[in-house]
Amino acid sequence: MASNISVRIEHDSLGDLSVPSDAYYGVQTLRAMHNFPISGRGMPAVFIRSHALLKKCCAETNMDLGLLDKRLGETICKAAQEVLEGKLADQFPVDVYQTGSGTSTNMNLNEVIASRANEMLGGRRGDKKPVHPNDHVNMGQSSNDTIPTSIHLACVFEIKRMLEPALQALQASLAEKSRQLWDIIKTGRTHLQDATPIRLGQEFLGYRGQIERSTRRLEAALADLSELAIGGTAVGTGINAHPQFASKVCEKLSIALGYKVHETSNHFQAQASLDALVMTSGVLKTIAVSMTKIANDIRWMSSGPRAGFGEIEIPAVQPGSSIMPGKVNPVIAESIIMVGQRVIGNDATITAAACSGNFELNVAMPVAAAAALESIALLGHGIKNFATQCVDGIKATQRGPELVSAGLMLATALAPVIGYEQAATIAKEAAATGKTIADIAAQRTKISPSELQNLLDPLKMVEPSGAIMPVSG
Repeated sequence: MASNISVRIEHDSLGDLSVPSDAYYGVQTLRAMHNFPISGRGMPAVFIRSHALLKKCCAETNMDLGLLDKRLGETICKAAQEVLEGKLADQFPVDVYQTGSGTSTNMNLNEVIASRANEMLGGRRGDKKPVHPNDHVNMGQSSNDTIPTSIHLACVFEIKRMLEPALQALQASLAEKSRQLWDIIKTGRTHLQDATPIRLGQEFLGYRGQIERSTRRLEAALADLSELAIGGTAVGTGINAHPQFASKVCEKLSIALGYKVHETSNHFQAQASLDALVMTSGVLKTIAVSMTKIANDIRWMSSGPRAGFGEIEIPAVQPGSSIMPGKVNPVIAESIIMVGQRVIGNDATITAAACSGNFELNVAMPVAAAAALESIALLGHGIKNFATQCVDGIKATQRGPELVSAGLMLATALAPVIGYEQAATIAKEAAATGKTIADIAAQRTKISPSELQNLLDPLKMVEPSGAIMPVSG
């Protein structure tokens, strides 16, 4: 049966291929489509936009340096801007699982931008004149320096746009919750066993501290990501690139991003390794681990409400069971835990990908880019959702304070007065008889009632000298 699809014939160094007439992409993109029918998943949209931004800044720089005809350069910039705006989003079909350098995606962008530029200049889609995808759109560049550059740009953009604001929002939520719950004294737990008393607000202060440090670690990762490989071209030597090309491109990128980026001081490492991305992924994994700790604690404290700890109530956002009426589950906490699991898996992927660097090039860049960008997006959305749909609505119950007076670890406060061994004996007897530490201590020691009351005051146990107090978000 004859096909009704209109095609054009395009040629490259390997021969001729029939390309759909309405496609902006060309023969090299089509070859990649044939070669990599793997996942049906293209490179992330934010990566495509970052690469288009890079192409635009490169064209502007080449015009500034007198290397690129102004008429051609300005049209390339207009075409790249359309990609940035998402107008040609369906023209980037190359699979993530492609050539390890990302050359297929680089050429996909080069072809689409050149094709659209030629159309703007009165030609047809697929034309290679007057704008050529290699000679003009890719001028002063190689896949080997543009792909790692765009990975860094995309990660910086998404971290600044999504993840940092989400962390800031959660930090503020936890700080406010710490203040709200500061007066609630409950039983602390170590090894999931009763420990000395703690303020519920102090626990949330601890969570806030984890997120505060996550933000600091993220700043260190951003500093690494701000170092760009552009200008190194094929192997880091900068062949076919103007000596001022990279620094000028970075100036333009900094203005566009609103964040300072700069040319690497060592192009050879920038193209041969993914070390900065590994470091960033390690920070993302650490954030995922912190979030998992916080979410699991909230699940435990809200467990029950009658057969568990039941120390806090979490927002009831949906029915918890299709069979048990009235059940409410910690679903928001569960969702962020699953986000953490995915991020940890992505970190393993990025680590393995970074081990695929040989001599002057890493050859697993596309999958590393996709994994990192997915982690950033998942954490950004998940953390914001966790703050607004879970943390903000948490309320304390009376369960925590009720259990404090019966707590066996109140005996810890007696140890400095009567010694560890006698305090342990009192704790064991209290556990065996169901009586309180105060009851047994009154019987087994010579401590006066007033002194005993003072020693066993939970308020004094949660505020030793130098205690951390709640602070503003």
